[in-house]
Amino acid sequence: MAIDAADVAETRVLPRTLAGATVLQIVPALRDTSQVRTTIGAARALVQVGARAIVAGERGDLVDDLKAFGGEWLPFASTTFNPAKLRANAAALDRFVAAERVDIVHAKNAGAAWSALVATDRNSICLITDLPDLPRRRMWLASIYLGALSRGDRVISHSMYNARPMIARHRIPVERVSVIPRSIDLEYFDPATIQTDRIAALRRAWGIPSGMRIVLVPGRIAPWNGHMTLVHAARLLSDNGFTDVTFVMVGDDRRHRRSARAFWKRAQEQNVDALFRMVGHHEDMPSAYAAADLVVVPYTSAPVYGRVVAEAQSMARPVVATTVGPLPENMLAPPRIAEELRTGWDVPPGNPTALARALADALSLDDSEFRAMAARARAFAQYMFSPHRAAAATLEIYASLLETQG
Repeated sequence: MAIDAADVAETRVLPRTLAGATVLQIVPALRDTSQVRTTIGAARALVQVGARAIVAGERGDLVDDLKAFGGEWLPFASTTFNPAKLRANAAALDRFVAAERVDIVHAKNAGAAWSALVATDRNSICLITDLPDLPRRRMWLASIYLGALSRGDRVISHSMYNARPMIARHRIPVERVSVIPRSIDLEYFDPATIQTDRIAALRRAWGIPSGMRIVLVPGRIAPWNGHMTLVHAARLLSDNGFTDVTFVMVGDDRRHRRSARAFWKRAQEQNVDALFRMVGHHEDMPSAYAAADLVVVPYTSAPVYGRVVAEAQSMARPVVATTVGPLPENMLAPPRIAEELRTGWDVPPGNPTALARALADALSLDDSEFRAMAARARAFAQYMFSPHRAAAATLEIYASLLETQG
């Protein structure tokens, strides 16, 4: 006998707690990405509190990880905007939600959201959506491509910077929006795991003389990453007596060869080329951060996600970063917080004077001040970017919806 979703919706009573609830999360595929790792973390937390955790998506290398702790995988291809496929997906989800007595659907991409809107409406259950991390230059697509993601009972964004244009365009009530920063692997980015011989070997490989301090500049050589501003800031630093500093630029320097050539030309014109090392891509970023005294992020255009700022603080390194995109949300700096809570400095983009001043302040910390700031940075990262915190915050949203609508 076929199950009628409407009949089920009329007779069902939703649980008021997560224990015994069934939660379906939908991702494009269970591949090893930040989004899917966060999804797996939430699924694990759900199982631990007695809920049933199902993750729908195409097969990927994290399917076995999901099953290992009792999570369930539903093969499901949601990355489509073909109207016929969307209707078919909606019908399939409708049947699945009714048959499996799903209590919450959490759609993490637009295709899934379009289909989930139908299924959750027919079954009178909660829909949660995730806003994508998109550059603002692509937000003009939002009204068509991303519209469904604005219609969840709760909407999750990874930064207020990314949420604001969607809130404005789709008139999402602010109280429906929750910000949960993307998590990072705090065990991988842990200064306690780095041996001094790894740091010494890296300094030798980079050609850094003894006694020279390192300012790490992570990120590919590209026009929007602010390297030209850094050249002029380096000139100002040198003029003010900071001659024991080497800027190590870690990132792909081949994709934008013209930018790399322009950078070296400008550095030579400013007579600071000797202060820079361009070392290319580096796999062992924890060691790179550990070898540095300071990390600078001089972007002139907003990144999708301020991962470098999060990683640097997790490695107990102070950060100087520009106020573009979500970067200011990812560290602590006055005037937003008190001076004694500072973990870094934020400066206007494209302003070499402000950048040089912040670098000088950071490089002028004495040993005790540096250790205190390093400890604050690590503690802040452990709180702000913890996978456990992200999972707990997600489960709190699930629980609040069940309590309200149960």
